[in-house]
Amino acid sequence: MIFRLNIEFGSPWLKKAAWLWIILISLLVVMPAYAKPEASVKSSAVREENPKGVKEVLVLPYIFATDSLGATVGVGGGMKGYGQDQLLVGATVFASSDDAVAGALGVWDFLVPGFDRLFFTFVGSAGHYPRSRAYSSVAYEPGIPPAGSNDSDKNDYVEASGWDNWTDFKLEYTLPLGAAKNKGLVDYHLKHGMLVSPPSGGKTWNPLTSGVSILMLRQFNRYLTFEEDVGEIEGAVHPLQLGVLYDNTDFPANPSFGSSQYLAVTHDFAWLESDQTWTFLEAEASKYFSLGPSKLARQRVAAFNFWTGSAPTWEAETLDNGYFKINHRPPYFEGARLGGFYRMRAYPSNRFNDRSVIYTSAEYRYTPEWNPLGSVAWLRFLAMDWWQFVAFIEGGRVANTYSVAELTQDWKLDVGGSIRAMVSGGIIRVCAAFSAEGSSVWVMVGHPF
Repeated sequence: MIFRLNIEFGSPWLKKAAWLWIILISLLVVMPAYAKPEASVKSSAVREENPKGVKEVLVLPYIFATDSLGATVGVGGGMKGYGQDQLLVGATVFASSDDAVAGALGVWDFLVPGFDRLFFTFVGSAGHYPRSRAYSSVAYEPGIPPAGSNDSDKNDYVEASGWDNWTDFKLEYTLPLGAAKNKGLVDYHLKHGMLVSPPSGGKTWNPLTSGVSILMLRQFNRYLTFEEDVGEIEGAVHPLQLGVLYDNTDFPANPSFGSSQYLAVTHDFAWLESDQTWTFLEAEASKYFSLGPSKLARQRVAAFNFWTGSAPTWEAETLDNGYFKINHRPPYFEGARLGGFYRMRAYPSNRFNDRSVIYTSAEYRYTPEWNPLGSVAWLRFLAMDWWQFVAFIEGGRVANTYSVAELTQDWKLDVGGSIRAMVSGGIIRVCAAFSAEGSSVWVMVGHPF
């Protein structure tokens, strides 16, 4: 998928809208693109350049084009900093030349009244899209690699128009440990986008005294249809997820040293339209090494990520015609999957999906002292503190069993580069990745890990 965003800068009221672009890209592009840990450190960042912060209400028209949607126009709006410093609220609606129509709404990190450590997030969308793609099948023929498996053909997928509706609810509780011992919201102070206040973690590994620990309860729902000539195929999931995150980095939004660990279990109880139960277990770890500044660089960081997971409920059933199907498995867009915004970025979303997965990534992040856009007078409304060049390599595979021997051979690989920028306290990235199957370009919010 290629995402291109074009916005007219001429109107004065758009000159404070950089943070809203971040909200809109989150709503438009993430739908839904969950991959990195769902839990996150709750924080407020004070820029030395704007110590009083900003409260804004904005409405923003936009136009972009993608391979899957065509030319698209829409309007979005949002609020930042009202009632609670960390609170973001945004909404958007859009329509495309290829008959796509959708709307989305998001509320991020709302501090629940009566609590000082409990945060609520909701994001949801309803839309009809002209070319939805699924690397999956109802039944599989023996001797032929199943669609989405590690050895499957890249053209083995179903593509049709249809609905993609989803909602996501999260409650996150900041434990009274480490850097969050006294309050649930961690304060960071920045100068030119770099941390100048004491780091929240990274110098020692001890959840009792360093870093931030988060408990998360998530309930999410997704309803999909594929409108084919033979009829409509539909499916739904309504799982619960319980996760725990220990973030022991210096600055979670842009780590330069330290580590993080995440464990989660997801279970679908076959509620409502969901017709099968399934469970997925996962673990993720990231490590960051500061290589220090240099004559030309503000910051140099080596970053590493590892993720693995498996579905213990997976069951294969042989049908009367000799074909087989899998019961009690996560759908192709959940569980052990690779491809998309975060993991194996050269491949389409959910290109690989199976029972088990291993994934690794390494990035070199170089933030130059030179910030040409930050010094251009008519671009200062962007509040662009820095830009960053990134080189990365990724590897991993899926398999129908959790076998270290199998999961560590015949890997899929890709390499790529990224340009990232801190804009109004948030990070926007453009990634280009290349593999044996082709290449992809993505626009997204935040580091991939």
